[in-house]
Amino acid sequence: MKVTIAYIEEPPFGWTEPDSTPTGADIDLADAVLRAIGVARIEHHPTSFSELLPGVEAGRWDMNVPLFVTRERPNMVAFSVPVWGIADGFLVRTGNPKALDSYVSLAKRADARLGIIAGQVQHDSAKASGVSEDQIVVFEHQADAVEAVLSGAVDAYASTALGNRIIANRIGGSMLEAIEHEPGTNGKQQKPPLGAFSFNRSNSDLIQAVNKALRSYLGSPDHRARMAEFGLTNNEIDPALAGRVQDGRRPGLVLNRAWM
Repeated sequence: MKVTIAYIEEPPFGWTEPDSTPTGADIDLADAVLRAIGVARIEHHPTSFSELLPGVEAGRWDMNVPLFVTRERPNMVAFSVPVWGIADGFLVRTGNPKALDSYVSLAKRADARLGIIAGQVQHDSAKASGVSEDQIVVFEHQADAVEAVLSGAVDAYASTALGNRIIANRIGGSMLEAIEHEPGTNGKQQKPPLGAFSFNRSNSDLIQAVNKALRSYLGSPDHRARMAEFGLTNNEIDPALAGRVQDGRRPGLVLNRAWM
């Protein structure tokens, strides 16, 4: 059985190595879970963020790497159980010249410009906190938004705090700095939003099998160790486990071929 999973270039969640091999925290998690349910062949399909939901909804591939679960998105696709919870943050030039530490702080600076990837939840979060459309510059790819910060075309790039931290570390502290938004500084957002895999709504067998494997595996020592290799810590993992019904068993993947 083959499953095709779409991903985007967004370290540490997913990216393509120079030898064309896909890697990243979300890809690693997907591979572990799909192997556990008996998938013999996994294909990875690079795409843009704006194509993730329309693509899986149209059946061009079987599932997407995790993205934030919003109120509107379940009208298009079916989501798995949550796999991480991550707050927003900014990527700015080192020294943070305009002292931007939240959407609210940026909204107060009429001369500040914010870079956002088309279709991502940060657009709505920024607007809900008072950032005007005139202050927002939309990009199709993360690399273009990062370059805009470096060149000064925008003052901040809004994404996950974790992802921005990874980018800043890779590029070097002499050029870019990751700024985490303090809890409670962005309007009503108090808890980190949750992310999950998404599927075509008619693909119930795959959804159920993936969910069963995720419930067994998430939070296990192996899961935490593998995610730590990509920079994900308990701070990102534990919010997805909150409220999960425990059955008393120790988490861990068990091969389950029921889906086959």
